Amino acid sequence: MALYSNAAGILDKVEQKRGAVKTLVYDSKFENIKQLFALVCETQKYSTVLQEIIDTTKLIKETKLRINLAKVLVYDLLFGQGLKCGGHWKTLMMKHRSRLQAALARMKVKKKVSCNEDLLPANVKKGDGDQLPRYVRVNTLKTTVDDVIDYMKREGFSYQGHANGIQDLCRLSDKAFISDLHLPNLLVFSAKTDFHDHFLYKAGHVILQDKASCLPAFLLNPPAGSHVIDACAAPGNKTSHLAALMSNKGKLFAFDHDAKRLSTMSTLLLRAGVTCQQLANQDFLKVDPQSAEYKDVKYILLDPSCSGSGMVCLRDGGSELPEEQAQAEAKEASRLQALSAFQQRCLTHALQFPRVQRVVYSTCSIHTEENEQVVAACLQQNPAFRLVKLFPQWPERGLSPHTQCLRASNTKTLTHGFFVAMFERQAPGSQAMNQQILPSPTVVPPVGGSLEAEEDVEELCSPEEEQQNSSAKKRKRNRNRNRKKQKTTQ
Repeated sequence: MALYSNAAGILDKVEQKRGAVKTLVYDSKFENIKQLFALVCETQKYSTVLQEIIDTTKLIKETKLRINLAKVLVYDLLFGQGLKCGGHWKTLMMKHRSRLQAALARMKVKKKVSCNEDLLPANVKKGDGDQLPRYVRVNTLKTTVDDVIDYMKREGFSYQGHANGIQDLCRLSDKAFISDLHLPNLLVFSAKTDFHDHFLYKAGHVILQDKASCLPAFLLNPPAGSHVIDACAAPGNKTSHLAALMSNKGKLFAFDHDAKRLSTMSTLLLRAGVTCQQLANQDFLKVDPQSAEYKDVKYILLDPSCSGSGMVCLRDGGSELPEEQAQAEAKEASRLQALSAFQQRCLTHALQFPRVQRVVYSTCSIHTEENEQVVAACLQQNPAFRLVKLFPQWPERGLSPHTQCLRASNTKTLTHGFFVAMFERQAPGSQAMNQQILPSPTVVPPVGGSLEAEEDVEELCSPEEEQQNSSAKKRKRNRNRNRKKQKTTQ
């Protein structure tokens, strides 16, 4: 019964705009996170269908159940693998099972379909999370990609080599897998492959993490021995990724204000073999950038609370009446404004650490208010930083003029919706460069070249390389001055 009461409670909170599903699931006390998350997402997906069945059978009037509790119970009874509870609720649902099954059958006849999936609204079917591949990040703290490939081959899987394009990720059969075309240490399986009970997952050798969620740590790429902050760290997948990139050497400060989420994260990091972390049950906004403890921090990953609108299992079926939709849109606009203000505060705070060189900002949101608008505001407030052009080969860019940033989507990148930006501290005296990436009139490409070619100069390079480039330019200027003096003397 705890499964259904937790799922119903989370659906209630989602409707009240009190958080994203994933956050609410991790905040719950339920022990089987995967089972709870799946039930909530699937119930949301079939929400309009379930509502119609409940209305036609007058189930609420007969049972006095809350609507979301009725939905999760009816979902598992008709569309899932059967009710996973006993007692009063099971007795109640079994009493009405025949009427519920008959209502489902009539609905299929009326809509001339034979498959449950065909009852879904077109936009829900298109955005179905089950269509995304299963991404598996190899945890290099415990194993290697080659060892995982060999292990899976011994289990009867067929390794297809390296993907050449996004289309290769769509063609995987049930027992086939492939190396991702963009990210190292990332293997891709068919959508139906389940790893939650697999030895490699339980032993922490692989991490189940969406490809887009792997981007922030991969792009920040802190070297071994560095001091790094993961500002809003739970549930911990990005933290474990950072530790792997650092080879468990250095210091990884991980903050989260929620003690329960931090406890869950501690278990995950232990399983992943992470040893360089320093966890703190603290609000990142209350961390003092001037503290001696963080004087050597040069890299920060900031993935703050967001709307979660990029999670494909949360897409709305659009079944609301016009007046209900208007009210929902007004509430959503207000919520986005509050989230955006919070995200700006977090990002500006991250940029205050005195020796920080790079800050990666990411969200699992598709809304401009939480992405490009936050970036633009923080650039204006922090002229000592500029945007770095990330991953030129990535197929989806930030909205103009912030094309240095990355976006991800289930259509163009076969991932959840995501956004990533990287801020880099500029060398003293070069703050004027920041203006090139703020909203401005159309820039005319230089004669004999293209704007794209000029932008490539801004691609990712390390602070050490920046310093070397700056020194080389100074030496060149000095040589030119000496030549001019010699010519004048002659």
